Amino acid sequence: MVRFRLQSGKVLAVDLAGDTVRAKNGSMVAYEGQVSFKRLSGGGEGLRGMVTRRLTGEQMELMEARGRGTCYFADRAGDISLVALNGEKLHVESGNLLCVDGSLRTGTAFTGLRGAAQGNGLFTTTVEGTGTAALTSDGPAVVLRVTPQFPLQVDPGAYVAHTGNLRQEFQTGVTFRTVMGEGSGEAFQIRFEGDGLVYVQPSERNTIGGDL
Repeated sequence: MVRFRLQSGKVLAVDLAGDTVRAKNGSMVAYEGQVSFKRLSGGGEGLRGMVTRRLTGEQMELMEARGRGTCYFADRAGDISLVALNGEKLHVESGNLLCVDGSLRTGTAFTGLRGAAQGNGLFTTTVEGTGTAALTSDGPAVVLRVTPQFPLQVDPGAYVAHTGNLRQEFQTGVTFRTVMGEGSGEAFQIRFEGDGLVYVQPSERNTIGGDL
């Protein structure tokens, strides 16, 4: 059975006992034992997955590790969070997905329109099944609870992942930076409603919407 362990919060140790894990290509920093590696195309989802990812722009390059031993993974000294799934579906930005149990299924999902004027579709990577997924973030990730009584607005540049029965929509208008007199162009927030968890990072990546 695959076992995920954190080493100082920035390195993930994965113990293999004849099974497999999939990790971000190039993220392996060391390994012990008898382990073989294979690069996967289209996120390891086959030809259909490769075509879907090219069409949606949700690119993800993974490698598979198989054997008996311990592999160590890291990505640009980012902080790592472990998410245990028991049949649930995790939505995650592909750049924030470090490693998944080989038993988990990955795919892509449409998340809504980024403003009616632009009509751009946004997609995220999905991870589904029973097992563990490791996420990276720029700084320690914060897990925020969403309930029907308390919806949540998130800056797209800080969004990492979410689980649960959540609905999301993109809203235009005033955002965190424009409140402070910064930013330019059309700005967005992601609004989450329902019941679930949202993972955010304490920094902002560049997004296709420009300054947010």
